[in-house]
Amino acid sequence: MQIQKCNGCRDMLPMDMAQFRRVELSFRTACLQAGYNEVRTPTLEYLYLFTAAGTLTPGMLRRVYSFLDWDGWSGERVVLKPDATIPVVRLYLERLAQEEPARLFYATNTFVFEDTGTKARERWQCGAELIGAGSPLGDADLVALALAALRKLELTGISLRLSHAGLIRAALAGLGISSEEQRILFDRILDLGAEALADVKTATPQGLEIMKLLCDTRGESSGYLKNLCALAPMATPDYRMALDNFIQSFELIETLGVPCQVDMTAGKGFEYYTGLIFRIYAGEDNVGGGGRYDRLISVLGGEDTPAAGFALYMDRLMACLPEGAMPMCVVVVCPPGVFKTGVALLTELRDAGIPTRLSLGETMPGAWIVEVDAAGRFVVVDMAGARITCESALEVKKWLLQT
Repeated sequence: MQIQKCNGCRDMLPMDMAQFRRVELSFRTACLQAGYNEVRTPTLEYLYLFTAAGTLTPGMLRRVYSFLDWDGWSGERVVLKPDATIPVVRLYLERLAQEEPARLFYATNTFVFEDTGTKARERWQCGAELIGAGSPLGDADLVALALAALRKLELTGISLRLSHAGLIRAALAGLGISSEEQRILFDRILDLGAEALADVKTATPQGLEIMKLLCDTRGESSGYLKNLCALAPMATPDYRMALDNFIQSFELIETLGVPCQVDMTAGKGFEYYTGLIFRIYAGEDNVGGGGRYDRLISVLGGEDTPAAGFALYMDRLMACLPEGAMPMCVVVVCPPGVFKTGVALLTELRDAGIPTRLSLGETMPGAWIVEVDAAGRFVVVDMAGARITCESALEVKKWLLQT
């Protein structure tokens, strides 16, 4: 039987890893330039971290990889982390709660069960969390950071879709239904939009009309949101407060110079968002997203602390990048009798930042070659076959650096 990788997982070949590192480096550079600090959380976390007070939707929890981690006669159920934000919040509460605002970033993998085995089960993402800042300015700063990372990748056709969890929840509160019904309907709206309201029965038809109006909203400016105030005169104070917050964030994000659209289904899959939600697109591909989660830290046992974050999906970004050539490598052909001379050359070139490998007899198409002859001289052969003789490793280095 042929040995195969697990369904839903992928191997990364050298070309894939070149793209992976390009995405990671672009994101890391953007974060460091913005004053964010890098962290890393474990692959294994306790299951209760993700079940606490509905931090993930039931649909997400049904798709986690979980098992018992035995400790003596008792065991705690652990999971391969399905989400990256919640573990970073856990880290913040354990080690960094005195630091506000905390600006943290990471690159990590997450795991989600997918029963067909045809979709990705292991997913890589870069993410940033801003903990301790609760203003629309903080929301806009996070969006600006995400866009800065994408600019470094030279991607085009970037656009944003914006939603607001607080606005949806405030509209749901006006339907006169139970808290549990509101929670279930909130999840369905994120999945289905206005379609989720088809079977809703309520004693407040005006509230239902506001809800339908909200779910059908597809405006492309903050002015479109302002019209919702006039179209919903019977809305509650909480609704108007959330709408004002949404408008403030939208107006700031508009100034960043990318197309924006209101889309109330933009928060699909997560319950912990409380305010602005955004999704980032490169053309038609959803390459990232995030939002505000002001209640998550208190749900996990901390003080009331505003927070927001986002993730860029590395697998999808890699697919958006143009295929690049592997970095050129100089190959040193060195007979055993002059091995010491060859190693000295390898060291000289590598220390100068020139990728260099020792030939082990393999074919070398399209590479620069440096042959070490029996007299310890160096013959440099370029990709066109032209040859030049150098008397020292320093001379070889200078020649390669200037070509």
